[in-house]
Amino acid sequence: MSRIPKLSSALRAGLLALLLASFTLPSRAQAQDISEYGMKAVLFFRLAQFVYWPGNKPAPRPTILCVVGRNPFGTALSLIDASTGEVEVRLAPSELGACHLLFIPRSEAAGMNGWLERAAGRELITVSDLPGFARSGGMIELPLEGERIGIVLNRTAAQRRGFEFNAQLLRLARVIEP
Repeated sequence: MSRIPKLSSALRAGLLALLLASFTLPSRAQAQDISEYGMKAVLFFRLAQFVYWPGNKPAPRPTILCVVGRNPFGTALSLIDASTGEVEVRLAPSELGACHLLFIPRSEAAGMNGWLERAAGRELITVSDLPGFARSGGMIELPLEGERIGIVLNRTAAQRRGFEFNAQLLRLARVIEP
Protein backbone atom coordinates (compact mmCIF):
# COMPACT_ATOMS: atom_id res chain seq x y z
CA MET A 1 0.00 0.00 0.00
CA SER A 2 1.49 3.36 -0.94
CA ARG A 3 1.84 5.98 1.75
CA ILE A 4 0.18 9.32 1.23
CA PRO A 5 2.80 12.06 1.52
CA LYS A 6 2.23 14.74 4.14
CA LEU A 7 2.62 18.35 3.14
CA SER A 8 4.03 21.23 5.15
CA SER A 9 1.31 23.51 6.52
CA ALA A 10 2.29 26.36 4.17
CA LEU A 11 2.28 24.07 1.14
CA ARG A 12 -0.97 22.45 2.31
CA ALA A 13 -2.61 25.90 2.60
CA GLY A 14 -1.32 26.91 -0.83
CA LEU A 15 -2.49 23.69 -2.43
CA LEU A 16 -5.91 24.03 -0.82
CA ALA A 17 -6.25 27.56 -2.18
CA LEU A 18 -5.19 26.35 -5.63
CA LEU A 19 -7.62 23.48 -5.55
CA LEU A 20 -10.50 25.68 -4.43
CA ALA A 21 -9.74 28.20 -7.14
CA SER A 22 -9.46 25.63 -9.90
CA PHE A 23 -12.16 23.05 -9.33
CA THR A 24 -14.42 21.63 -6.65
CA LEU A 25 -12.82 19.61 -3.91
CA PRO A 26 -13.21 15.84 -4.00
CA SER A 27 -15.11 13.98 -1.31
CA ARG A 28 -13.21 13.04 1.85
CA ALA A 29 -12.78 9.44 0.63
CA GLN A 30 -11.40 10.63 -2.70
CA ALA A 31 -9.05 13.09 -1.00
CA GLN A 32 -7.51 10.26 1.01
CA ASP A 33 -6.78 8.41 -2.22
CA ILE A 34 -4.73 11.24 -3.73
CA SER A 35 -1.33 9.78 -4.49
CA GLU A 36 2.09 11.37 -4.52
CA TYR A 37 1.80 11.82 -8.28
CA GLY A 38 -1.78 13.04 -8.03
CA MET A 39 -0.53 15.89 -5.85
CA LYS A 40 2.48 16.47 -8.09
CA ALA A 41 0.13 16.62 -11.10
CA VAL A 42 -1.82 19.45 -9.46
CA LEU A 43 1.42 21.28 -8.64
CA PHE A 44 2.76 20.76 -12.18
CA PHE A 45 -0.52 22.05 -13.62
CA ARG A 46 -0.62 25.17 -11.42
CA LEU A 47 3.06 26.18 -11.55
CA ALA A 48 2.60 28.39 -14.61
CA GLN A 49 0.38 30.72 -12.55
CA PHE A 50 3.18 31.36 -10.07
CA VAL A 51 5.82 32.31 -12.60
CA TYR A 52 6.42 35.64 -14.31
CA TRP A 53 6.98 34.81 -17.96
CA PRO A 54 9.68 36.45 -20.11
CA GLY A 55 8.76 39.94 -21.29
CA ASN A 56 6.08 40.20 -18.57
CA LYS A 57 3.75 38.12 -20.75
CA PRO A 58 0.84 36.34 -19.04
CA ALA A 59 1.00 32.57 -18.68
CA PRO A 60 0.14 31.07 -22.07
CA ARG A 61 -3.38 29.73 -22.68
CA PRO A 62 -3.74 26.93 -23.17
CA THR A 63 -0.63 25.99 -21.21
CA ILE A 64 1.07 23.01 -22.82
CA LEU A 65 2.40 20.53 -20.27
CA CYS A 66 4.84 18.00 -21.68
CA VAL A 67 6.03 14.81 -20.02
CA VAL A 68 9.00 12.96 -21.47
CA GLY A 69 9.78 9.30 -20.84
CA ARG A 70 7.45 7.15 -18.79
CA ASN A 71 4.42 9.11 -17.52
CA PRO A 72 4.40 8.83 -13.70
CA PHE A 73 1.12 10.75 -13.34
CA GLY A 74 -1.15 8.01 -14.66
CA THR A 75 -4.49 9.57 -15.57
CA ALA A 76 -4.14 12.56 -13.20
CA LEU A 77 -2.93 15.02 -15.87
CA SER A 78 -5.56 13.85 -18.35
CA LEU A 79 -8.29 14.43 -15.77
CA ILE A 80 -7.00 17.95 -15.11
CA ASP A 81 -6.74 18.58 -18.85
CA ALA A 82 -10.32 17.44 -19.44
CA SER A 83 -11.77 19.31 -16.45
CA THR A 84 -10.23 22.74 -17.03
CA GLY A 85 -9.70 23.32 -20.73
CA GLU A 86 -6.77 25.54 -19.66
CA VAL A 87 -4.05 23.04 -20.45
CA GLU A 88 -3.02 20.61 -23.10
CA VAL A 89 -1.03 17.57 -22.05
CA ARG A 90 1.51 16.02 -24.41
CA LEU A 91 3.18 12.76 -23.52
CA ALA A 92 6.56 11.97 -25.07
CA PRO A 93 6.60 15.03 -27.36
CA SER A 94 8.90 14.74 -30.36
CA GLU A 95 9.51 18.51 -30.36
CA LEU A 96 9.86 20.68 -27.26
CA GLY A 97 9.16 23.94 -29.11
CA ALA A 98 5.44 23.90 -28.31
CA CYS A 99 5.89 22.98 -24.62
CA HIS A 100 5.54 25.57 -21.86
CA LEU A 101 6.35 23.27 -18.93
CA LEU A 102 8.44 20.13 -19.28
CA PHE A 103 8.36 17.35 -16.68
CA ILE A 104 11.37 15.03 -16.65
CA PRO A 105 10.41 11.95 -14.59
CA ARG A 106 12.67 9.60 -12.65
CA SER A 107 12.58 7.18 -15.59
CA GLU A 108 14.73 9.72 -17.47
CA ALA A 109 17.49 9.99 -14.82
CA ALA A 110 20.18 8.85 -17.25
CA GLY A 111 19.04 11.37 -19.87
CA MET A 112 18.35 14.33 -17.57
CA ASN A 113 21.28 16.43 -18.79
CA GLY A 114 20.32 15.77 -22.39
CA TRP A 115 16.76 16.98 -21.73
CA LEU A 116 18.08 20.11 -20.00
CA GLU A 117 20.32 20.79 -23.01
CA ARG A 118 17.37 20.38 -25.41
CA ALA A 119 15.33 22.79 -23.26
CA ALA A 120 18.11 25.41 -23.14
CA GLY A 121 17.33 28.64 -24.95
CA ARG A 122 13.56 28.02 -24.99
CA GLU A 123 10.78 29.74 -23.04
CA LEU A 124 10.23 26.51 -21.18
CA ILE A 125 9.97 25.78 -17.45
CA THR A 126 11.77 22.57 -16.51
CA VAL A 127 10.28 20.49 -13.68
CA SER A 128 11.29 17.13 -12.20
CA ASP A 129 11.23 14.99 -9.10
CA LEU A 130 14.72 13.64 -9.80
CA PRO A 131 16.97 14.11 -6.75
CA GLY A 132 19.34 17.03 -7.33
CA PHE A 133 17.44 18.28 -10.40
CA ALA A 134 17.48 21.94 -9.34
CA ARG A 135 21.20 21.78 -8.47
CA SER A 136 21.85 20.24 -11.90
CA GLY A 137 20.32 23.20 -13.74
CA GLY A 138 16.61 22.40 -13.68
CA MET A 139 14.24 25.16 -12.57
CA ILE A 140 11.76 23.39 -10.27
CA GLU A 141 12.28 20.18 -8.32
CA LEU A 142 9.36 18.42 -6.60
CA PRO A 143 11.07 16.02 -4.18
CA LEU A 144 9.39 13.68 -1.78
CA GLU A 145 10.93 14.77 1.54
CA GLY A 146 10.02 12.13 4.08
CA GLU A 147 6.27 12.10 3.75
CA ARG A 148 6.05 15.60 2.27
CA ILE A 149 6.25 16.97 -1.23
CA GLY A 150 8.68 19.84 -1.33
CA ILE A 151 9.36 22.53 -3.88
CA VAL A 152 12.96 23.41 -4.66
CA LEU A 153 13.60 26.39 -6.96
CA ASN A 154 16.70 27.26 -8.95
CA ARG A 155 16.16 30.99 -9.55
CA THR A 156 19.40 31.31 -11.49
CA ALA A 157 18.30 28.75 -14.10
CA ALA A 158 14.89 30.43 -14.38
CA GLN A 159 16.33 33.95 -14.66
CA ARG A 160 18.73 32.84 -17.42
CA ARG A 161 15.64 32.19 -19.57
CA GLY A 162 13.78 35.32 -18.49
CA PHE A 163 11.50 33.69 -15.90
CA GLU A 164 10.98 34.81 -12.31
CA PHE A 165 9.06 33.11 -9.51
CA ASN A 166 6.37 35.11 -7.73
CA ALA A 167 6.40 35.78 -3.99
CA GLN A 168 3.78 33.13 -3.18
CA LEU A 169 5.86 30.37 -4.76
CA LEU A 170 9.06 31.69 -3.17
CA ARG A 171 7.41 31.50 0.28
CA LEU A 172 6.36 27.88 -0.27
CA ALA A 173 9.68 26.74 -1.69
CA ARG A 174 13.29 26.24 -0.76
CA VAL A 175 15.48 28.34 -3.07
CA ILE A 176 18.92 26.98 -3.91
CA GLU A 177 21.96 28.56 -5.48
CA PRO A 178 23.73 25.92 -7.58
